[in-house]
Amino acid sequence: FRLAFHFGLFQFLMPVVGWAAGSVVAEYIPSWDHWISFLLLAGVGGHMIWVALHPEQTTQRSDPSRGLRLILLSTATSLDALAVGVSLALAGISVWTPSLLIGGITGAMCLTAIVLGNRLRAVVARYAELAGGAVLILIGGKILIEHLR
Repeated sequence: FRLAFHFGLFQFLMPVVGWAAGSVVAEYIPSWDHWISFLLLAGVGGHMIWVALHPEQTTQRSDPSRGLRLILLSTATSLDALAVGVSLALAGISVWTPSLLIGGITGAMCLTAIVLGNRLRAVVARYAELAGGAVLILIGGKILIEHLR
Protein backbone atom coordinates (compact mmCIF):
# COMPACT_ATOMS: atom_id res chain seq x y z
CA PHE A 1 0.00 0.00 0.00
CA ARG A 2 2.82 2.43 0.87
CA LEU A 3 4.43 2.02 -2.53
CA ALA A 4 1.17 2.56 -4.42
CA PHE A 5 0.23 5.48 -2.16
CA HIS A 6 3.56 7.27 -2.62
CA PHE A 7 3.69 6.71 -6.38
CA GLY A 8 0.16 8.07 -6.67
CA LEU A 9 0.91 10.96 -4.31
CA PHE A 10 4.03 12.01 -6.19
CA GLN A 11 2.23 11.72 -9.54
CA PHE A 12 -0.46 13.99 -8.07
CA LEU A 13 1.94 16.48 -6.46
CA MET A 14 4.47 16.98 -9.24
CA PRO A 15 2.04 18.56 -11.72
CA VAL A 16 0.73 20.78 -8.93
CA VAL A 17 4.28 21.90 -8.06
CA GLY A 18 5.06 22.44 -11.74
CA TRP A 19 1.84 24.37 -12.24
CA ALA A 20 2.60 26.56 -9.21
CA ALA A 21 6.08 27.28 -10.49
CA GLY A 22 4.55 28.17 -13.84
CA SER A 23 6.53 30.28 -16.20
CA VAL A 24 9.11 31.25 -13.58
CA VAL A 25 11.11 28.07 -14.07
CA ALA A 26 9.57 26.77 -17.30
CA GLU A 27 12.71 27.32 -19.34
CA TYR A 28 14.96 25.46 -16.87
CA ILE A 29 12.96 22.27 -16.12
CA PRO A 30 13.30 20.58 -19.52
CA SER A 31 17.07 21.02 -19.45
CA TRP A 32 17.65 18.75 -16.43
CA ASP A 33 14.56 16.70 -15.48
CA HIS A 34 15.40 13.88 -17.89
CA TRP A 35 18.94 13.53 -16.52
CA ILE A 36 17.71 13.24 -12.94
CA SER A 37 15.03 10.73 -13.94
CA PHE A 38 17.52 8.66 -15.90
CA LEU A 39 20.16 8.60 -13.15
CA LEU A 40 17.68 7.70 -10.41
CA LEU A 41 15.95 4.98 -12.45
CA ALA A 42 19.22 3.55 -13.79
CA GLY A 43 20.71 3.50 -10.29
CA VAL A 44 17.76 1.73 -8.68
CA GLY A 45 17.34 -0.61 -11.67
CA GLY A 46 21.04 -1.44 -11.75
CA HIS A 47 20.97 -2.21 -8.04
CA MET A 48 17.95 -4.50 -8.52
CA ILE A 49 19.77 -6.42 -11.24
CA TRP A 50 22.93 -6.70 -9.12
CA VAL A 51 20.93 -8.04 -6.16
CA ALA A 52 19.17 -10.59 -8.37
CA LEU A 53 22.46 -11.80 -9.84
CA HIS A 54 24.32 -11.86 -6.49
CA PRO A 55 21.81 -13.11 -3.91
CA GLU A 56 24.58 -14.64 -1.79
CA GLN A 57 26.09 -11.18 -1.20
CA THR A 58 22.82 -9.67 -0.09
CA THR A 59 21.93 -10.72 3.43
CA GLN A 60 18.75 -8.65 3.66
CA ARG A 61 16.79 -7.17 0.83
CA SER A 62 15.76 -3.61 1.37
CA ASP A 63 12.09 -2.79 1.33
CA PRO A 64 11.32 -0.48 -1.63
CA SER A 65 8.25 0.79 0.20
CA ARG A 66 10.30 2.48 2.92
CA GLY A 67 12.90 5.19 3.30
CA LEU A 68 15.10 6.84 0.73
CA ARG A 69 14.54 4.14 -1.90
CA LEU A 70 10.79 4.90 -1.88
CA ILE A 71 11.43 8.64 -2.22
CA LEU A 72 13.93 8.10 -5.06
CA LEU A 73 11.58 5.81 -6.98
CA SER A 74 8.60 8.11 -6.45
CA THR A 75 10.59 11.16 -7.55
CA ALA A 76 12.23 9.52 -10.54
CA THR A 77 8.98 8.23 -11.97
CA SER A 78 7.14 11.53 -11.53
CA LEU A 79 9.63 14.20 -12.64
CA ASP A 80 8.13 14.38 -16.10
CA ALA A 81 4.81 15.26 -14.44
CA LEU A 82 6.50 18.41 -13.12
CA ALA A 83 6.98 19.60 -16.70
CA VAL A 84 3.35 18.69 -17.47
CA GLY A 85 2.27 20.97 -14.62
CA VAL A 86 4.32 23.83 -16.03
CA SER A 87 2.72 23.23 -19.44
CA LEU A 88 -0.75 23.33 -17.89
CA ALA A 89 0.06 26.64 -16.21
CA LEU A 90 1.36 28.15 -19.45
CA ALA A 91 -1.77 26.97 -21.26
CA GLY A 92 -4.00 28.45 -18.54
CA ILE A 93 -5.52 25.07 -17.63
CA SER A 94 -6.45 24.16 -14.07
CA VAL A 95 -4.15 21.49 -12.66
CA TRP A 96 -6.51 19.92 -10.13
CA THR A 97 -8.57 17.52 -12.25
CA PRO A 98 -5.64 16.18 -14.29
CA SER A 99 -3.50 15.78 -11.15
CA LEU A 100 -6.22 13.94 -9.26
CA LEU A 101 -6.78 11.60 -12.21
CA ILE A 102 -3.06 10.98 -12.75
CA GLY A 103 -2.42 10.34 -9.05
CA GLY A 104 -5.48 8.15 -8.55
CA ILE A 105 -4.88 6.00 -11.62
CA THR A 106 -1.18 5.62 -10.80
CA GLY A 107 -1.97 4.54 -7.24
CA ALA A 108 -4.62 2.05 -8.40
CA MET A 109 -2.38 0.57 -11.10
CA CYS A 110 0.54 0.21 -8.66
CA LEU A 111 -1.66 -1.50 -6.09
CA THR A 112 -2.97 -3.88 -8.74
CA ALA A 113 0.58 -4.67 -9.90
CA ILE A 114 1.73 -5.28 -6.32
CA VAL A 115 -1.14 -7.66 -5.60
CA LEU A 116 -0.48 -9.61 -8.80
CA GLY A 117 3.27 -9.59 -8.10
CA ASN A 118 2.76 -11.04 -4.63
CA ARG A 119 0.71 -13.88 -6.06
CA LEU A 120 3.32 -14.68 -8.70
CA ARG A 121 6.37 -14.19 -6.45
CA ALA A 122 7.08 -17.86 -5.80
CA VAL A 123 7.08 -18.65 -9.51
CA VAL A 124 9.10 -15.75 -10.91
CA ALA A 125 10.86 -14.00 -7.99
CA ARG A 126 14.44 -13.77 -9.31
CA TYR A 127 13.39 -13.20 -12.90
CA ALA A 128 10.91 -10.52 -11.84
CA GLU A 129 13.67 -8.60 -10.06
CA LEU A 130 15.90 -8.84 -13.13
CA ALA A 131 13.05 -7.77 -15.40
CA GLY A 132 12.01 -4.98 -13.01
CA GLY A 133 15.53 -3.60 -12.91
CA ALA A 134 15.81 -3.76 -16.68
CA VAL A 135 12.45 -2.02 -17.09
CA LEU A 136 13.52 0.82 -14.77
CA ILE A 137 16.73 1.29 -16.75
CA LEU A 138 14.78 1.22 -20.04
CA ILE A 139 12.26 3.77 -18.74
CA GLY A 140 15.13 6.03 -17.66
CA GLY A 141 16.77 5.60 -21.06
CA LYS A 142 13.51 6.34 -22.86
CA ILE A 143 13.04 9.54 -20.85
CA LEU A 144 16.61 10.59 -21.60
CA ILE A 145 16.42 9.84 -25.34
CA GLU A 146 13.07 11.62 -25.74
CA HIS A 147 14.46 14.78 -24.17
CA LEU A 148 17.78 14.73 -26.03
CA ARG A 149 16.19 14.60 -29.49
